[in-house]
Amino acid sequence: MDAPRPMRSLMFVPAHRARMVARAFGLAEFGPSALDVAILDLEDGVPSASKDVARRAIADVLARPSQGGPLRFARIQRALSDAGEADLDAVVRSGLDGIVAPKVRRAEEMAWLADALETRERRMTIAPGAIRIVASIESAAALLDAPRIAAASERVIGLAFGSEDFALDLGLPTKREGEAAEMLYARSATVVAAASAGKFAFDGIWPDIDDAAGLRADSLRARRLGFAGKTLIHPGQIAVVNEVFSPSDVEVDEARRVVRAFDEALGRGNGAVALDGQMLDAPVVDRARRVLRAHERKL
Repeated sequence: MDAPRPMRSLMFVPAHRARMVARAFGLAEFGPSALDVAILDLEDGVPSASKDVARRAIADVLARPSQGGPLRFARIQRALSDAGEADLDAVVRSGLDGIVAPKVRRAEEMAWLADALETRERRMTIAPGAIRIVASIESAAALLDAPRIAAASERVIGLAFGSEDFALDLGLPTKREGEAAEMLYARSATVVAAASAGKFAFDGIWPDIDDAAGLRADSLRARRLGFAGKTLIHPGQIAVVNEVFSPSDVEVDEARRVVRAFDEALGRGNGAVALDGQMLDAPVVDRARRVLRAHERKL
């Protein structure tokens, strides 16, 4: 599950807020605070009265060259709805990299969305399959169908865990604490479902924008669970998320040692490879090569 570009930090940006949109695309192209994916929001972050303004704003953004900035995704309203159809009519155009589909409950919604994108790509003379999908797992029903959702279409590149709506669906308290804060099973199940289809998993937001320590701890936990990146809600969270979901210098050095030892042993014709007293088998070496590829994409 390698991506041509990093997708570590995925920030929701209310599309009707011109200053916030400008800030998202004005973030430094390089460096620790460079945003990987801007999710221009048409759903929860936009009041009903501002939906048309937000649609026009996204169309304006997509009409401008990307100039190497973040990938441009749009979070539409629910698939299989009139509002979702209107969102697609407004945002499917050249320059759009992907759609975030919220509150998905079953795989059939992704099949419908894939067909809707194909129709609009033909109409707009966009390369077939250019617009990808990230499906949000935000309810118990969605989690139970998550493996099918991930495998519903080749356009689906990943699953995003919608922690806040999932907590609402389960009836959890407003404040995250204790076992309820972890939602360990749901997060792990989302990762496993995505991996079963060869797709990425992206963790839910950390809601307290002033709690950098909490964000770091939550991001570390997400990476250890197998998430490839994390959604976020404030530019101040980007640097921490990018750091956590990038290979550290120690990890890169260790990966190089593993690959070098393996390649040298093969060159000598040895069938068994050991490093620091431990045998290196194919999965270990493959993981090391993945770390090095991720490091190269970050540079």
